Amino acid sequence: MHTNHPVAAPPSAPIREKTGQLLLRGWCVFVMAAALGGTSWLMAVGVTGAGIVAVGSTLVSLALWVRLRPEVQWRRLPWFALLYVAWAVASLTWTAYPDATMLTLVLLLSTTAQAMFVGSVLTWREIVRAMASALKWILGLSIAFELWVALVWGGPILPGFERPSGHVEFAVVFWSRDHLFDGDRIQGLFGDANSLAYVSLLAMIVFAVRYASRAHRRGTLIAWFALAAFLFWRASSATATLAAVGVLLVFAAIVLMRGAQTPRERARWYALFSTVGVLFIGVLFWGRQWVFSLLDRSSDLSGRERIWGEVWERAVQHPLHGWGFSTPWVPTDPQFDGWIVDQGETVMQAHNMWVDIFFQLGAVGVFCTALTTLAFTWRSWFFAVDRPRWDLVATRPYSPVTLVSALTATVLLVQGLSESSPLMGWGWFFLILLAFKIKQAPLIGRGPTEQRLVAEQGEPAAAAR
Repeated sequence: MHTNHPVAAPPSAPIREKTGQLLLRGWCVFVMAAALGGTSWLMAVGVTGAGIVAVGSTLVSLALWVRLRPEVQWRRLPWFALLYVAWAVASLTWTAYPDATMLTLVLLLSTTAQAMFVGSVLTWREIVRAMASALKWILGLSIAFELWVALVWGGPILPGFERPSGHVEFAVVFWSRDHLFDGDRIQGLFGDANSLAYVSLLAMIVFAVRYASRAHRRGTLIAWFALAAFLFWRASSATATLAAVGVLLVFAAIVLMRGAQTPRERARWYALFSTVGVLFIGVLFWGRQWVFSLLDRSSDLSGRERIWGEVWERAVQHPLHGWGFSTPWVPTDPQFDGWIVDQGETVMQAHNMWVDIFFQLGAVGVFCTALTTLAFTWRSWFFAVDRPRWDLVATRPYSPVTLVSALTATVLLVQGLSESSPLMGWGWFFLILLAFKIKQAPLIGRGPTEQRLVAEQGEPAAAAR
């Protein structure tokens, strides 16, 4: 019974998510998992199957984008990244390997479109939640795959679920080497230990942010974090370990900057961070032999210096516009087949993002990439260290969600020194996704793309406002 003169609105049930929104978020989780899977698609279903997944999922996302018509501020797009994409498309007019360029451009355009689609239909908290779900799938399938290989398959496995018919000279061709129980490096779904290590590092970041956001079922998040840490340890990647050190340093810097009360105090911290950064880079360059000996790796990063030298020799022949876009290199193309061979296999990347871009798109491409990474890193940093404010209230608490972009940028920058992965797959996907979202919604919960009042399961009600 209610009084005839109520002083407040009658009670009502909390807002519930509609089935359509749940299905949409589920699709975004699949899109993220597909990007994170990377080479696992090639290992499992081959080039044709992976192409069908990439093109088919992109068409579905574009159809949903047209159907849903989410509000997008078209003036606030990641224009530097799109400039890089436009220059890559323009390379069709001079490329030395047109078939490889067209094939990899499809991958670049589909990854870019998928990332912007996810950023336009999900809020910040939904993005981080979807990232966590996708990473759980990838890590769970990786450990399940390694267990299946060890307990059921019984021995190394080649791509396409084939057994080696005889002695294999180079172990790099294996999808899994069946090392789960013998203490050696494992590769998960990716067929590459370095890829498993970087994805595990990204997972630890996201799970920690979800835990700090006080999501429900925090105990399971601790278990998933432990699994990610285990896979990171067993992947035993030297460069990923350096990336983890960089993530810890950046996180410490963000915490200190958040505690600064005055511009002068911030200036002192910036001076200290700059000094530490220069020293860190100097130690890595001049003392790399000592550093990598501690990590049980060779000082030339497992032959990467030889690859850089050979790529550089060809790159300087077309220093302005490069040889043409191809990320990754297509090993069956005559221009790449047998050009650089490592452990019996044709190399598919330069193992350095900047050298690779200079070879493919010349100095103009390097300039576009530098603008892209600088803009993304700059916005991610201030997104994390600046207190959320849109009116006179200057005491609003920081959100842990704002850490994801800055820490992901750190991972990609360090990875780019020894891999070309930030230019493709999940690296490019999350760079575009987070850069797009920061420009569309620089404040969590504010702006056109954040105004959907949806009860987000696992988030406190106050955080959704």
